[in-house]
Amino acid sequence: MERPTVFQMLIRERRLQDYHRFRQAYEAAARELAQTRGPVSLRSCTIGRRQFLRWAHGDMVGIPRSDARRVLEHMFLLTAEQLFSRGGTAPADTGTESRPADAAHCDTTGRSDFVPEDVVMAAAHESARFAAEAECSNIGPHTMEQLDADIRRIVATYPNRPIGPLFLEVRELRDRTFELLEGRQPPQYTKDLYLAAGILCGILANASFDLGRYAAAETQARAGFLCAELAGHNGTRAWIRGLQALVAYWDGRPRDAVRLAVSGRDYQPENGTAHIRLASIEARAYGQLNSPGDALAALRTADTLREQVNGEDVPGGMMAFPLAKQLFYASSTHLWLGGNRQLSDAEARAEEAVELFEADPPERRRLGELSLARMDLALARLGRGDLDGTAGTVHIVLGTAARRPTESVTKRLEQFGRHLAVHSAASSPTAVNLQDAIASHAGRERAALPPGSAR
Repeated sequence: MERPTVFQMLIRERRLQDYHRFRQAYEAAARELAQTRGPVSLRSCTIGRRQFLRWAHGDMVGIPRSDARRVLEHMFLLTAEQLFSRGGTAPADTGTESRPADAAHCDTTGRSDFVPEDVVMAAAHESARFAAEAECSNIGPHTMEQLDADIRRIVATYPNRPIGPLFLEVRELRDRTFELLEGRQPPQYTKDLYLAAGILCGILANASFDLGRYAAAETQARAGFLCAELAGHNGTRAWIRGLQALVAYWDGRPRDAVRLAVSGRDYQPENGTAHIRLASIEARAYGQLNSPGDALAALRTADTLREQVNGEDVPGGMMAFPLAKQLFYASSTHLWLGGNRQLSDAEARAEEAVELFEADPPERRRLGELSLARMDLALARLGRGDLDGTAGTVHIVLGTAARRPTESVTKRLEQFGRHLAVHSAASSPTAVNLQDAIASHAGRERAALPPGSAR
């Protein structure tokens, strides 16, 4: 019988006989090789199941060539010829009594301590590789630059993309960041990686919230806040506190929303709009609590902070709080407070917010936030009896929500439906048709978007 190849022995020693575990180690070695020696194309190098099984079973015709050869040699620190050589020749079957299993490790002179030379060298190379890795980093400027670019792309496109596929992409990038943190890197890279992990957990929290998974959103937010703490980044800490407050607001816990928004003030952001967002969320929560003095004071604070804003948000995109969003948060606050004066202010703020959102390029348009601003506008118009204007606005929201559903828009549509049902014009053909359209949308989306944990 043929002796195993050195490759077979090494994957057994390293517990890499499983295809998926081997592929992960192989791809990690390929990325490392691409970063340290190049070419960059090696970053995408992988191994198919069938090819791995041929290597693992010793069913070889020749030895690997090209990229596979380079990756394997980098991975095991042996030449391909050494890796796929046999660890000795098994004794021929002479018909005599079988040798004990330990005899497989003996040479023909009867030495019981014989170990094939290639295995000895492999062990030495592994020790050398560990020593080398102990002195160097698993990450460099190129890796951080790529991670930063991926995060900027995601936060820029998030408001315009379907949530499901984006969630999977962000989770994969977060897992890669966690893997890098488990390795060895200089302190300045560790801080950057924790910041990236905090942002990515924050994005996953936001996506979980948009999918109606409030408990998962809060868990992701806590993990993101911890990473931001380890990075020492106030802007991300303040932003995540705002996200936690927002979840509480939509979950019908306005007092928790106020508490979380206020606690976010403890973290003075390095730059950007995180504190404007906190004040605006606080205003809406006070509006929900029917506390007009506190709500209007929070709106004034947000206006003052807007005048004092320092620099651009980093990384921007969905983590920025533009004026359009501030205006529609204000319109929601006025709607909660009620009364003719507040209704007029709500309509004015909502109209301005819609105009600003629509001015963005289509590929950067904040679809969910635009829909929520339109729902504020529709409710304000319904309050002053403009049923036709209301219906036109809501039908636009229904069209957008069919392409990019989120839990918050679905909830707002249902809330609007309840207001419309008790309106004096509820029995009119326009109102009946609108109610039917909202009910149809809710039925479709509730099958796809589970409710929040507290609903």
